[in-house]
Amino acid sequence: QVRLVESGGGLVQPGGSLRLTCAASGTFARINMGWYRQAPGKQRELVATITSGGNTNYADSVKGRFTISRENAKNLVYLQMKSLKPEDTAVYYCNADAGRSFWGQGTQVTVSS
Repeated sequence: QVRLVESGGGLVQPGGSLRLTCAASGTFARINMGWYRQAPGKQRELVATITSGGNTNYADSVKGRFTISRENAKNLVYLQMKSLKPEDTAVYYCNADAGRSFWGQGTQVTVSS
């Protein structure tokens, strides 16, 4: 069982930055982690993933603007978001791939002036 708790969402102006944090329980260092998002009326989509070995993958829409990282000693995974756009507005979910998927409750990110 893996429990995930996201934090760090909020309201930010276009061009601004936010850092999301996901706190995980379980054998964290061996788990591949990811961030997904879901905008109103749209399907949940991949934002970024990071393997247990630190390899990363990004959606084309966020490449060069978002950075995923992890701190295994603290069971944390981060999503640093820069140059935010209104189309980044969504609920952001942390995901753990540990044989099956585990999800956090989500954190709202709103990009608006």
